[in-house]
Amino acid sequence: MFKLLQICVEGNTGSTGTIAESIGLFALQKGWDSYIAYGRFPRPSASKLIRIGSEWDTRWHGLETRILDKHGLGSRRATMKFIKEIENIQPDIIHLHHLHGYYINISILFKYLLKSKIPVVWTFHDCWSFTGHCTYFDFVGCDKWKTECNNCPQKNEYPKSIFLDNSRQNFNLKKALFTSISNLTIVSVSNWLNNLVAQSFFKNSNHICIYNGIDLEIFKPLDTPDEVKVKYKIENKFVLLGAATIWDRRKGLNDFIKLSQYLKQDEVIILVGLDKIQIKNLPPNIIGLSRTDNRNELANLFGAADVFLNLSVEETFGLTTAESMACGTPVIVYNKTASPELVTEKTGFVVEKDDILSVINAIKNIKKNKKNFYKTECRKRAIEKFNSIDNFKAYMDLYEKIIIN
Repeated sequence: MFKLLQICVEGNTGSTGTIAESIGLFALQKGWDSYIAYGRFPRPSASKLIRIGSEWDTRWHGLETRILDKHGLGSRRATMKFIKEIENIQPDIIHLHHLHGYYINISILFKYLLKSKIPVVWTFHDCWSFTGHCTYFDFVGCDKWKTECNNCPQKNEYPKSIFLDNSRQNFNLKKALFTSISNLTIVSVSNWLNNLVAQSFFKNSNHICIYNGIDLEIFKPLDTPDEVKVKYKIENKFVLLGAATIWDRRKGLNDFIKLSQYLKQDEVIILVGLDKIQIKNLPPNIIGLSRTDNRNELANLFGAADVFLNLSVEETFGLTTAESMACGTPVIVYNKTASPELVTEKTGFVVEKDDILSVINAIKNIKKNKKNFYKTECRKRAIEKFNSIDNFKAYMDLYEKIIIN
């Protein structure tokens, strides 16, 4: 019986934590033992959960990041304790997800991985692993990560540093640590991200693309979409939906507010994932909802919407875009990063970044054609490309290939 250990900042919450949970379920179905080590926000799991550190460790790690710009280099005692857990488990393979998030020490971890020779699969959900500081860089047009980071233009972005800029040292340390182990396979969640990996210091590492998978039994077309519209008192409205875990500048909140100025009386926007202050400041034709980890509730919103808009300018995959199509709802995305590769002309529209007039024209086309015109093709696209059964099985096939070899 093989043993799988995944390391993820969240325990069965958020998009990445949910992905790790789903992979663990597939491993259990294959008769494997499944463990998930996490930093915070746990929910009940089918796998055996292991907490790395404490709330105090997280806070202290955050303080070191803010002052010294040494994210990923705190949590020393917590990581040493976790290493003992790994030695007790003796996993056949270790699957890494996010290593940022104030919970683990990358230096201690990778020195152990080098020594132990345990095979490692590392899924990249963003770009932090090959930069000296940031998780995304497309928004500011920075390409220093291709050679050597320095004077980071996003020092004040997550993982925020108030005082020092340690991006050059971080970059070189990551490069030395992350390329030190030969039995590493990198999985990018989009072809766009996989192409960036090929340009980074990981260019000589094994790297492939496996799309994120979604549960097509949860995310599916609604039989009675009007029930959701009745709940929000928008029965006769054409519904434009947006969703994000955190709404920041790269996710396009300002663009939705601009768009709201052009809406007709029978049109309304619903945004999911806003905080209380953001909700309070919305114009009257935008309904703001707080973040939900209830996937059935989210699927109902996707199914009830007439069109889903992903106006983010930085997406390494675009899980909500895929989930929307699975629910039979056409999408509109910006022609930036990974978003365009998810969408076809039969499932929605790709428009240029910040081009609100093109967004409006795309909405008009969908409204004219009606949602049912796209419904079948959207569902078909999701089944062919984003089916969790196929995509997470690809991870199991990868594990077995690595272990056998």
